Amino acid sequence: MEFIVEKEWLLKQLHEPNVRTVDCRFSLADPQKGAQEYDLGHIPGAVFFDLEKDLSGRVGTHGGRHPLPEMKDFVQKLEQAGIDDSTTIITYDHGEGAFAARFWWMLKLLGHEKVYVLNGGFTDWELANYPVTTNIPQYEKKQFKVNLNPDILASVEEVREVVSGQNPDTVLIDSREERRYLGLEEPIDKKAGRIPGAVNKPWFEGLRDRKYKPAEEQRERFTDIDSEKLTIVYCGSGVTAAPNFLALKTAGYEKVKLYLGSFSDWISYSENEIE
Repeated sequence: MEFIVEKEWLLKQLHEPNVRTVDCRFSLADPQKGAQEYDLGHIPGAVFFDLEKDLSGRVGTHGGRHPLPEMKDFVQKLEQAGIDDSTTIITYDHGEGAFAARFWWMLKLLGHEKVYVLNGGFTDWELANYPVTTNIPQYEKKQFKVNLNPDILASVEEVREVVSGQNPDTVLIDSREERRYLGLEEPIDKKAGRIPGAVNKPWFEGLRDRKYKPAEEQRERFTDIDSEKLTIVYCGSGVTAAPNFLALKTAGYEKVKLYLGSFSDWISYSENEIE
């Protein structure tokens, strides 16, 4: 239960007052879909956090397509959801992993340790005929104390140092599918290619049937990555790199950072090279 919990465990904890479930379902193709699905049915007691409205900030010249929100606003919503420093948080999406992992990573950034991803997500929960409700919960506001953990966040300057060779003890992992990594196609960003020197570890290879692979299989995925070195993961906009961050931590890698702006931020600087 270091980072992931199973649905059977959550079922037993549903009515525990200090356990909070967070619904992070989202569709990049249809940004309204997640909220609509939440209204149609969600795990009892779950609150909804939207990728673009709650887990991302205003898009600017730099920072990528899903920059961090104003953290005071994010913390305020956590408090309104009845979450404080002692709350155990279980976050879920449909089971694809990326949106729940984004929320999980953001809580880790705030220094909250008791946050977990629901293996299999809402899809497996429904398939098991576990309870679903349309009731929107209301919670007494709590006070969330931030204990910022900046060591898991990589800046564009830090990535530049890796590319320039100033930081040879750091590995860059591109979490996108191979065709985007190779620059053969780019359906979203204005330029195709990758950050120079990055190796490709597609994020979805860390999951099977909507569930995260166990630690041993995650270690096999990363056998060519030296665990003694710092590893920086990125993707297109910092969302699908989060499952790779989680997978590396599951595999036992201690020194892992997420380049939140990712490729969409990298290409916003004309001086940055593309491979």
